[in-house]
Amino acid sequence: MNLTTNYLGFKLRTPLVPSASPLSENLDNIKRMEDAGASAIVFHSLFEEQLRHDRHELQYYLDQGTESYPEALSYFPEPSEFKVGPEAYVEHIAKAKAAVGIPIIASLNGSTFGGWQTYARQIEQAGADALELNIYSLPTDPDRSAEDIEDGYLVILASVKGQLKIPVAVKLSPFFTNFARFARRLDRHGANALVLFNRFYQPDIELETLEITPNVLLSTPMAMRLPMRWIAILHGRIGASLAATSGIHRATDALKLLMAGADVTMLCSVLLRRGIAHIRVMEREMREWMEEHEYESVEQLKGSMSQKNCPDPSAFERAQYMRALSTYPAADI
Repeated sequence: MNLTTNYLGFKLRTPLVPSASPLSENLDNIKRMEDAGASAIVFHSLFEEQLRHDRHELQYYLDQGTESYPEALSYFPEPSEFKVGPEAYVEHIAKAKAAVGIPIIASLNGSTFGGWQTYARQIEQAGADALELNIYSLPTDPDRSAEDIEDGYLVILASVKGQLKIPVAVKLSPFFTNFARFARRLDRHGANALVLFNRFYQPDIELETLEITPNVLLSTPMAMRLPMRWIAILHGRIGASLAATSGIHRATDALKLLMAGADVTMLCSVLLRRGIAHIRVMEREMREWMEEHEYESVEQLKGSMSQKNCPDPSAFERAQYMRALSTYPAADI
């Protein structure tokens, strides 16, 4: 059974790729993921915003009391000597590259134009095989137009692509006025892959303390429906690779997304819930299903159920809305 697939120019042993998560922060976990069958690994994200916050916090505490006791400054090293920056991240990439033989895809979330460029160069120099731009931002300015927001993404992509030789993927949210058009614009501006979709954290309100609290929820298999629809629509219409992420918990989920047109299926919540060894389980179950249904390779099934190849292309559009509603039985009242 040939499970090989191509993504970002790499020939991968299978389409099963752990996505950005805390698991990659530990070198032993990275080795375990390779041993379990991961064909590549996306690193946890480097957040420029967090680096800037850490620097400001460090400077604040170093300065405390120095107005009254200026001689105290002589006891502290210069702030530049502290590793409050990307050093630990790029060192971790270098160690991972030395420890495993599969591609390491770094992930970057910048907050300034210069930050995207600077950190991207450092990541490439550390030995990353590719870079995923995690453009995780929530537009809240009511005066910003959709065109302006899209242009901002394209500027980031172009600036990073101009600095690097390694492939660049763009991880996106689905919240665009015309996602198909924007995907094509990213493709034409040089994106080597699109990763669909980013899952924004949704804040909660703590009633007793009246505080806004972060609330990160792991995905369920239902979440795969959204990337499956858009991958099916985009397959064969753009040149960039397509990566599916969110809601992939079972071998059948991965198979459906491959049939929709995905080149790789990325795993996160299922590994956090069931452990790294579950990669091996999913691969075995994929092989069993493909053998039972007489598929010889991933390439044979890839895109077979995309909108372009599906016998009923309207199934991925609103034309099926009323049909879907009619399948739900009316409840007795």
